Amino acid sequence: MLLAIIIGLIFDNVAIMLAIALAGYLGWMLHNLRHLWRWLIKGKKYAPPSSFGIWGDVFTEIYRLQKRNKKRQKRLVNLLNRFRETTEAMPDGVVVMQANGTIEWWNEIGGKLLDLKYPHDVGQRVTNLVRNPQFQKFYDKADVDERFVFPAPGDGNKIISIRITPYGQDQSLLMARDVTLIERVEQIRRDFVANISHELRTPLTVMTGFLEAMASDEGIDEQSRKRSIELMQQQSKRMYRLVEDLMLLSRLENEQKPVKHEVVHVPQMLLTLKEEAQVISGERAHSIHVEADNDLLIYGDAKELDSAFSNLIINAVNYTPDKGSITVKWFKDDAGAHLAISDTGIGIPRHHLARITERFYRVDVARSRETGGSGLGLAIVKHALNRHNATLSIDSEVGAGSTFTCNFPRDAIVDEADERAAS
Repeated sequence: MLLAIIIGLIFDNVAIMLAIALAGYLGWMLHNLRHLWRWLIKGKKYAPPSSFGIWGDVFTEIYRLQKRNKKRQKRLVNLLNRFRETTEAMPDGVVVMQANGTIEWWNEIGGKLLDLKYPHDVGQRVTNLVRNPQFQKFYDKADVDERFVFPAPGDGNKIISIRITPYGQDQSLLMARDVTLIERVEQIRRDFVANISHELRTPLTVMTGFLEAMASDEGIDEQSRKRSIELMQQQSKRMYRLVEDLMLLSRLENEQKPVKHEVVHVPQMLLTLKEEAQVISGERAHSIHVEADNDLLIYGDAKELDSAFSNLIINAVNYTPDKGSITVKWFKDDAGAHLAISDTGIGIPRHHLARITERFYRVDVARSRETGGSGLGLAIVKHALNRHNATLSIDSEVGAGSTFTCNFPRDAIVDEADERAAS
């Protein structure tokens, strides 16, 4: 402007020179302003405009702010990615909600446990998606020290536990955990306590009653006295078998030492068990057949395997109608060695098969007690086989019979050299 005034004084036309200078300055300003607008709109694709003076300083400062903002955004993105990776690695479900229960985000486990669908359920209230009246009451109470346990919305076979914790500003975190196994173990514990109490109470009640009657009635006749003693002996034997089975099961579960690596002559063992089963069958006249590969021996603990095989064969006798057929097969294939015990008994409904090896679990309570079973036989079988790295498979059809198969791995089979040494 000073230069324009000087030139205007020289040519005696200051006003025109000032107007020209102002017009040029305004054009330069508009030019830089257009570059600034273009850069802000498409700044990610274009380098900052080059200029001088105040506009050069403005462009430089904005560029610095953009770089700092990009670094900050990058750090936030990295933090968010680490947060997501952390929550995805967690064994629990995580659902981020607003204070009013509106869902903002969830990890993969949380989506599976609560049956949430992305993106449809984003922005929905959790109480509208988890349709359980008790959950609504739990949510309204919102006590961080309490948990709510209920069947999973998408899978009724799963049991989940939920906690809700407020955090930040008007936000809350829902934590969901699969507690199916824990609840099942707790139910097994409750059933065990109830069953063992009942199993011990019944014989003790019988024995106490007879003892009180004998003590109060000195004139009891000899026949009644003998009958009472016989019944008490039966109940005491029942308690003794129960305690023996419990001790054996406890030993199998808690045994830290590896299983014995001795050669077990299974064919000979099965012939002995067949004779015992025929004695137990007695007048019921079951037809018991043994088909065994006499050259097939395995490594293991003979006592534990004898207990497992005996339980399976005696169960077949107890649950097979009179004059029924029981077949015991001992054979091998490419998978390993197998003992299959088939009967023509009453069969087992399919929904019982998953729990039948639990201690004290009975399909037919009345029949089991009638045969004197403790409800521990199959639990003993399962744990004995586990110690030998073997498995138990069950195939059953109601009214047509059952087949219990013990499957031993190939490395359990005795090779020919060891077999000759053992013989």
